[in-house]
Amino acid sequence: MTSTETKSRARIGDLITVQGRRVHVRQDGPADGKPVLLLHGFEGSLHWWDAVTPLLSDTYRVIRVDLLGFGCTGGEAGFGQDGQGSMLAAVLDELGVAKVAVCGHSWGADAALAVAARSPRITEIIILDQAPDLSYLHVPAGAPLLALGPVARFIQRFAPEPIVRQALREGFAPGFELSGAVPSPHQMFLDHRAMSWRAYREVTTVRRQALAADPLDRQLRRLALPTLVIHGRLDGMYDWATTRDRYTAAGARFELIDNAGHSPNVETPQRFTEILRDFLAAPTAPNPIQD
Repeated sequence: MTSTETKSRARIGDLITVQGRRVHVRQDGPADGKPVLLLHGFEGSLHWWDAVTPLLSDTYRVIRVDLLGFGCTGGEAGFGQDGQGSMLAAVLDELGVAKVAVCGHSWGADAALAVAARSPRITEIIILDQAPDLSYLHVPAGAPLLALGPVARFIQRFAPEPIVRQALREGFAPGFELSGAVPSPHQMFLDHRAMSWRAYREVTTVRRQALAADPLDRQLRRLALPTLVIHGRLDGMYDWATTRDRYTAAGARFELIDNAGHSPNVETPQRFTEILRDFLAAPTAPNPIQD
């Protein structure tokens, strides 16, 4: 293992064994606080919530997880909704938490809905900058090449840091100063290095087909849980108005952050947290699992 790989997999939490796998889990805040499960997006890790966690952990029990194939969890399989949802449900069982609000950023929203479908411990859902499907996703022209194994493997392992940083700019509003971001651009690069190159095909091909057959707004209707959708007006990947219309038709509350792009958890963590707190302060339906 190279020094870069060692740094990219530096643990800041515990490795919890569930379903025969070790999963990297970080917890902050009071043990008796309402649990909030934060799930990162593609090419990310639990570090993408580094700016949000201190703003929540005074009163909430903040639980962050490196998803299968990413960060310190790693692995080469289980990237889709079935695998991630099953793993996350097992983590919540192991932690013994109840009445959990789950928030998924971008690709992490798939995992958020997946664990909600599998665990009665989930009582609220928050979707951050993720459309119901990929039918109106805007990506660079060369993105489909990432479905090819040799291309994905080369980029994940050997792409220089400046090139990775430039590609990451797609996830932020135009003009956002990446150098001052939390996590740092270097941590974002290390997260890119740490993930499995096999996950590229899941996101570019398998996920597109799966969400076309069963989009997230349809999944929300089945779940019938209180749901908040937060979206950046300056998101260059998904049109916010189309996203709003589809999710509100499914019964979700929608909030727009005017000065954010695809990643309000990094760009505008204070505003994101204010909206989240307001949503969580509302009463929810009783959960059969008791604390």
